[in-house]
Amino acid sequence: MDTTTTPTVPARTTARPTRRRDRALAVLAATAATLAVWAAAVPVAGVDLAVRGGAGTEQSVTPAAVAVSTLLAGLAGWALLALLERFTARARAVWTGAAGLVLLLSLLGPLTGGVGAAATLTLVALHLAAAAVLVPLLRRTARR
Repeated sequence: MDTTTTPTVPARTTARPTRRRDRALAVLAATAATLAVWAAAVPVAGVDLAVRGGAGTEQSVTPAAVAVSTLLAGLAGWALLALLERFTARARAVWTGAAGLVLLLSLLGPLTGGVGAAATLTLVALHLAAAAVLVPLLRRTARR
């Protein structure tokens, strides 16, 4: 009978790298979703996607603008969730409420700035697509 014991090494936690990976994938998935909406609307359906700029000028919404906007919104959502996890015990609930409020406020832009009905509907669809991916996927990664 062998009386030697093998020292046990505590299992290395993978929660943090997994959480980061899942959050990064959520941001990338939201970006892919909004680019898919843009592609379906602009080149496929022929929507002239433009917004009103300063002094009444019109500005086309490019795929680069869609991607950068979605990435920035996703990263901001991630950052807010990480901050809330550090400072509150109800991070998931607070973040979900904040995300819903941000979505509602973000819809003011397309509703007031879209040039034409098709552009307005497409802009709303872009915002909803980003939220439809970001909110549930980032919410699922919240610790509490």
